[in-house]
Amino acid sequence: MAKKREDKQGRKFTRHQLAKWQQQKKRQRVLLIVGITVMAVVGGVIGTGWYRDEYQPMHEVVIKVNNTEFDMGEYVGALKISGDLYQLYGGNQLNSYMQSVANQTVTAMQQRELIRQGAMELGITVTDKEVDEEMKKNDPPLGNEFRDLVRTDMLTSKLIDEYFEEKVPRSVEQKKIKAMFLESEGEAVDVRGRLKSGGDFAELANEFSLENIAVLEDGDSVEDKDTGWYAKDILIEKLGYSVVSDYVFSAGLGLSEPVYDQDRAKNVGYWLVKFVERDEDAQGELLNFQVMLLGSEEEARDIIRRLELGEEFTELAKEYSQDTASKEDGGDLGWLDPDEVAPLLKEFILSAEPGSLSGPIKDEDVFTKGGYWLIDVIAFEENRQLSDSDYDFLKRKALDEWVSTLWDDPANVVESYLDDEQIEWAIERVIGD
Repeated sequence: MAKKREDKQGRKFTRHQLAKWQQQKKRQRVLLIVGITVMAVVGGVIGTGWYRDEYQPMHEVVIKVNNTEFDMGEYVGALKISGDLYQLYGGNQLNSYMQSVANQTVTAMQQRELIRQGAMELGITVTDKEVDEEMKKNDPPLGNEFRDLVRTDMLTSKLIDEYFEEKVPRSVEQKKIKAMFLESEGEAVDVRGRLKSGGDFAELANEFSLENIAVLEDGDSVEDKDTGWYAKDILIEKLGYSVVSDYVFSAGLGLSEPVYDQDRAKNVGYWLVKFVERDEDAQGELLNFQVMLLGSEEEARDIIRRLELGEEFTELAKEYSQDTASKEDGGDLGWLDPDEVAPLLKEFILSAEPGSLSGPIKDEDVFTKGGYWLIDVIAFEENRQLSDSDYDFLKRKALDEWVSTLWDDPANVVESYLDDEQIEWAIERVIGD
């Protein structure tokens, strides 16, 4: 006769109890297997979605420079640096900002790699250990996402100090000059006459000039000081005085005639206003007038003479006005409420009769182009040593030109596979962090 099964405490089970207990155990095993299967399926679905939507896109190659490839993760990391810096300095329109820098980031990544490869061909490298040490100098140490930026900064410094040091001459042809920028030819002729009669250059520059070169603010001339020496490239590239440079390095010593510079901007202009019509009703007053912005008082008075001789304000404004808001419409600003009229013009307009023309109204809150240089070439040296700042500038300029040659070299294959949808996906990952 079969023995009855006992539990650990010695309690006996009947055959019916034992059969019921065994059935319960089977059901538990079935439920466990089903549960595990369901979890595996759900986990597989979730994992497949994460792989498809996150992992796989992050590992797609999106940028290539010759044989070096960058995946989406590296691009997102570079974008994130821009976003972090923008927020650090108080930016509150992150999405708009990221849209504007997305393509710039592609170019920056490509250029950093071009510089790395180009420097390597010149025998100039930066090791991982050197990058690590440089990153630790920051407090707190920079994160790994800044590695490429730090490496490129170190490479450019090495290129400047080790390669371009030998490419840029330490001493070049230089001329010692002083110059002033005047708003009109007539004013330049008048000031030149006063200089020829013994007038002091610095004093006259301080009184009339809109911009000075190597004229000291205390009113002293530069003649007895070691300033005012310029190389041609420094005047053009560093200071932006191409017209001055063209004259200086083609002229002998002495004071120039007025030299016209059509592109130089100055912080002054002169308005001419023609009042057209006034309209008043129960809702208030509206004013209609035309304006013209000119570069000098002399030009403004010349235009007034032409208007008095019968020329049309509209046509002259289209030809000569520097006010971009009204130039194409011949100076017409449409109907304006008195409160919409610029304060500088309001005094004339509110008291004007239809058809009346203002005199020149000076405005020092606008920019206009054009003026005349007076340039005094004081001395010349064929082989004068550059100042440290000018020397550093020319080495940096040589580096920039070298980088341009890397971009232009047909042997360098630079590609981006990013489309608008991928860029938007990358921006979402940055903004969502």
